Amino acid sequence: MGYQTIHFTKMHGAGNDYIYVDTTRYPIADPCEAAKRWSAYHTGIGSDGLVLIGKPSIMSGADFSMRIFNADGSEAMMCGNASRCIGKYLYDKGLTDKETIKLETLSGVKILQLEVEDRKVKSVTVDMLEPRLHDASQYDEQTGLAEMEQTGRPVFVSMGNPHCVIFVDNLDSIDIARLGCAYEHNKAFPQRCNIEFVQQTGPDTLRARVWERGSGITMACGTGACATAVAAATLGICPRQCQVVMDGGTLTIRWDEETGHVFLSGPAAFAFEGEIRP
Repeated sequence: MGYQTIHFTKMHGAGNDYIYVDTTRYPIADPCEAAKRWSAYHTGIGSDGLVLIGKPSIMSGADFSMRIFNADGSEAMMCGNASRCIGKYLYDKGLTDKETIKLETLSGVKILQLEVEDRKVKSVTVDMLEPRLHDASQYDEQTGLAEMEQTGRPVFVSMGNPHCVIFVDNLDSIDIARLGCAYEHNKAFPQRCNIEFVQQTGPDTLRARVWERGSGITMACGTGACATAVAAATLGICPRQCQVVMDGGTLTIRWDEETGHVFLSGPAAFAFEGEIRP
């Protein structure tokens, strides 16, 4: 029996690029291994990871589900950029006519609000729900962040996945690859951690660079941008709505004071499509 050919779509949100597969048509038996092989830039498709779009569980009340696997094969809880891309994927490919989509993730059901223009999705806003500071399930507060304090002011924020946001005076002076890798595996983070290095560049503007857990340096991170904005507002550095400028583009974050929810807005784009054999 021959191999099944799998159709994939490469998309990115502010340069944060993933491989998207509709698993209702193309089931993948071993997504961890597929993520590792397909994400390789020289021998595979090249990406920050693999995103599976599927049917939600009956109890969730969602319209679709998302599973996301990092380039190293580890499964992530949530990705804001991938969620936005899924909204565009579903609508532009005619899989839904809804402009408000409920998406099941490992960190809960997220609401995607689509901005449609000429029957195409222009941008997507994701309700990322409430952030959590010093989440005991993902951060050992007793261990602390002493190592990171040598670099800048660290703040731990969970957006369904763990983030350590470190505010620095000069972002250009930071060795992202060396420090990001070291801090990801810091003993304060039993499940490892995403690391953001951040510099304030204006009254409501932050410049951030990202080291993603399981993927390394990436062009952008949606949950990382949300964590960055929450940390900045908590420290009184920026208002509750701000712009987070990442290597791949700018994301708008609003931390709603009434509901406590964080809203992530930004573009999503198709790169290319193709077929691959598992």
